[in-house]
Parts: sequence; C-alpha cells; structure tokens
Amino acid sequence: MSDKLKIYVGYDSREDIAWQVCRHSILRHSTPDLEVHPLKLAALQELGLYTREADNAATEFSLTRFLTPYLAAHDGWTIFVDCDFLFTNDIRNVLTHANRTKAIYVVKHEYTPANTVKMDGKTQTYYPRKNWSSFILFNSAHPDVKRLTPDVVNTSAPSFLHRFQWVSDDELIGALPIEWNFLEGEYPKPATLPAAIHYTNGGPWFENWQNVDFADIWCAERDRYLAEIRT
Repeated sequence: MSDKLKIYVGYDSREDIAWQVCRHSILRHSTPDLEVHPLKLAALQELGLYTREADNAATEFSLTRFLTPYLAAHDGWTIFVDCDFLFTNDIRNVLTHANRTKAIYVVKHEYTPANTVKMDGKTQTYYPRKNWSSFILFNSAHPDVKRLTPDVVNTSAPSFLHRFQWVSDDELIGALPIEWNFLEGEYPKPATLPAAIHYTNGGPWFENWQNVDFADIWCAERDRYLAEIRT
C-alpha cells in the first residue's frame, strides 16, 4: 500500500490563479512525498474519462472530482480539494484524523449559506450536505471508493455523487475538524488560523471579493508564487 499522498485540485479555466496559489500553499507547507495535480476537464474529456454533456454547474470540476480515486490508481490516501482553498498547515496532518475503517472523510457542514450570490455573480444554491464534497479524503483501498469508476461518474445523478449515496453506510463517512474546510464568510473568523481556508463565496482573485476574511493571507501566498515564477 503506497504511503504517497496524492492530491487532485479542482481546476477551472476561469480561475487559474486560484489553482496556482492553492497548489503553492500545499507544497510550501508540506514534505516532498506527495503529488499535486490539477483536475482539468478538457484533459479528462480528451482521455474519454469524462463524457457527460455540458451542464450549468458552477465550476468545471463539479462532477469530475469523483474521478479522483480512479485517477490516483493506488490504495493509499487520496485527496480532492476545490481550487478556492488556501492551506496554512501541512496537508499531511489531516491523516492524523483518519483510519482505514472509513471510506471517506469530510467536514460535515451544517449551515444555510449567508449569501444568495457568490463568486462572479453565480447564484448560491442550497442542497443537503452542501460543501461536504469540496474537500474529500478518500480511502482508495475501500470497496465503496473503488465503485467510483468513470461509468458511475458519467451516468449517476449529481445528487447521488455529491450526497455520497455511493457510500454503502453513512457510518463509513468520517468527520474531519472544521479547520480542514473552514468556510470563509459562513463561519465567524476564528482567533486561530484554520489549516485550510475555503473561500467558498469568492476570493481575492475576483474583483468584488477583496475584503473577505483572510484576504491578506491569500494575497501574500499569491505574491510568493508570483515572485518564484519570475526568478
């Protein structure tokens, strides 16, 4: 069983800088024994792994995220995370909360969205288990996770995927502390910096979202990334 942690970050062509900064924050705080990959819709379509028709999803990776364990192709731990995250801690530390008896781990949010509009003017929708799937720690060895084949991802209802109805028993969905998917703008700003800040309503890369909590932290990470690619 591989010890290498594989991480797939949802990629949206409209938010390239968000992916770049998310990746930079992961690598800057972590040891080298991990892999970070962008989950790009066009590449998955070209490979024939994603064949669904275009829909009205808010992001290009709305459903491709469920291909993560299939793409990882190992029995180790695998993470999917939205691109609008910023990590302030070693992402490997999330594994201290995990054990192999569970199929997946998520932060089990229970909230009503504070805003009706998010990001670049898109409508904020509410559904059961909202934002649970924005950070998923997959136990890739678990039989329920192995059920997520391209055929299942391409033919199942979005609700079946996002509500984790493919997990055979709710007891197999482990709970992570809120610091691993802290919803900026939905929860009061904490005194302690969360390990993973999720700018779920929009982040400083959008013109109208410059004054969100932890905007300075994200901008500082962006500036580090830009400085590195200029050298």
